[in-house]
Amino acid sequence: MAAFIAENFRFLSLFFKSKDVMIFNGLIALGTVGSQEIFSMVAFHCPCSPARNYIYGLAAIGVPALALFLIGVIWNTHTWNLVAECHRRGTKNFSAAASCLIFGSVMGRAAVAPVTWSVISLLRGEAYVCALSEFMDPASLHKFPPGYGADIMARFPCDDVPGNLTKFKDEFIRQLKYESQLFGWMLLAIVAILVFLTKCLKHCCSPLSYRQEDYWDQYRSNEAKLFHRTAEVHSKVMAANNVKKFFGFVYLDKEEKELVQEYTVEDVQPRPQWDAITGVYIYRENKGFPLYSRLHKWAKGVMGCNSGPDNQEMVFLAA
Repeated sequence: MAAFIAENFRFLSLFFKSKDVMIFNGLIALGTVGSQEIFSMVAFHCPCSPARNYIYGLAAIGVPALALFLIGVIWNTHTWNLVAECHRRGTKNFSAAASCLIFGSVMGRAAVAPVTWSVISLLRGEAYVCALSEFMDPASLHKFPPGYGADIMARFPCDDVPGNLTKFKDEFIRQLKYESQLFGWMLLAIVAILVFLTKCLKHCCSPLSYRQEDYWDQYRSNEAKLFHRTAEVHSKVMAANNVKKFFGFVYLDKEEKELVQEYTVEDVQPRPQWDAITGVYIYRENKGFPLYSRLHKWAKGVMGCNSGPDNQEMVFLAA
């Protein structure tokens, strides 16, 4: 059971392995708050009409949240690693639970901005007041005159209420904002508890020591940076060689000339090599030594999961 739990919850560490990730998530949240403020001041205008208020209010909360969620999924590199993994190798190397948790890690990171948007929208209350205004019970307002229905209640978020009902507007808005903010705080509390439990489970179930996890995180970060910078130089030198071959010369600035002279590029890497270093990666060991990434695995010449007793790749599980 311990091994099963360790295998599944290891993937949740994608949220918390790097301080950079936490800082990035914080910046996303701050940017979302700013966007929400601008949206409320510029773009939000309640129609104050029965049947329209509810749709508009929910759309003001849900549609931007959905758009932010999809953008988060698209921008997350783990999304395309997962797609490549499923396309090239399927999910044969992972259990069903592990595959779901990998997918969940992508969804979780993408949820930062939409959750922030929803919480701020509920705490501000304008969209909720607009959406629920037509469903407000007039009897809940002290000494509210009888005989008024949803068509009048839907106009309260705006300034076109009948003159004899103007004195009830503040109480009307206050009650609905109370409900909205209550839901906002509840959502924030639920998210905070889930994050806390996830972090606790990650630390309790991780098969690696804190120092090795920290080293693994540093390795992956440095590998990604160096790979990106090297790929940029490699592609630039390769492009310069091809342009020169076509035109007979290539126009380069001083820095580019130094790069072309310093680095020799014969050809691009074949597709099987790209496939080997692309995709989702689980921490594995080979003959007791850690393999920290697909590139590390490829560099060590470890191919597949069962390539012989002296070169066998195994998933590192807790005892």
